[in-house]
Amino acid sequence: MIRIALVTAWLTLLLSVVGALFWYNDWVYQLPTPVPRNYVSVATGTRINLGQDINVSEKPVLLHFYNPECPCSRFNKSHFQSLVRSYGDKVQFTVVVLSDKKYSVEQIQDKIGLDIPVSFDQSLATRCGVYSTPQAALIDQEQQLYYRGNYNASRYCTDEKTAYAKIALDGLLKSESLPTLGTQALTSYGCSMPICKN
Repeated sequence: MIRIALVTAWLTLLLSVVGALFWYNDWVYQLPTPVPRNYVSVATGTRINLGQDINVSEKPVLLHFYNPECPCSRFNKSHFQSLVRSYGDKVQFTVVVLSDKKYSVEQIQDKIGLDIPVSFDQSLATRCGVYSTPQAALIDQEQQLYYRGNYNASRYCTDEKTAYAKIALDGLLKSESLPTLGTQALTSYGCSMPICKN
């Protein structure tokens, strides 16, 4: 009888600890990415120098800021793929890798499952006001920042009602002003760059 009580108490304690750890990690996971001390915000309408890595064409450019080690970047994979499939003929998609590890273009293309351009120019993040992954920066045909922010309100990129990057793509392609998207669109959630800490 005492043995059963001890085993029950031990299992209850173990489950409580696991539950508390899970709850704590889930709570931390839902917090926004801390804004770096030296962060400088970049306003929409700012002309963005895309550098030498990105071929400028007649199309708008969507920069996909990505870190292979970032769980949020991995969760975003299928959502990003669907955007490329839907808008790839009208928008130039480029992956911008924000990682302290070295990767080849082929490794990144394999990880995201797409044969699209890849840039390792991390200074693009500063020029666009990006400090976490995954983030999208949509640059119009005049190389001006149209949108910088989240793909949607969910870190898992599954909330279609708040598909901010898709809303921005639709607005730009219809030559509309960027609709008001709210703070969740512009508050960074994910991994700080270049080392995934969150």
